[in-house]
Amino acid sequence: MEQLTHRERELVALGAAMGSNCIPCIEHHIPEARKSGLSDEQIKEAIELADKVRQVPARNVLKAALKQFDVAGSSALPEAAQCTDLSKHASQCC
Repeated sequence: MEQLTHRERELVALGAAMGSNCIPCIEHHIPEARKSGLSDEQIKEAIELADKVRQVPARNVLKAALKQFDVAGSSALPEAAQCTDLSKHASQCC
């Protein structure tokens, strides 16, 4: 596994840790990401992007649950639950 740099491996690990909701992994990989030369701003950006991506399945489950009620307007989600613009990162995500 030497094709990725230490920085790249840490970014992947942070994304995986966020996706799996693994607190010990996050606690381990944030300091490792810093050691790899990533700035706190870069780490935060990676964490925020990973969080946006992992929320997509949760929104889909919410939509499916609301569909079961078949009430007019039930598909309208609160603003906080609506998909954010990921066009610059992963346009196929939402």
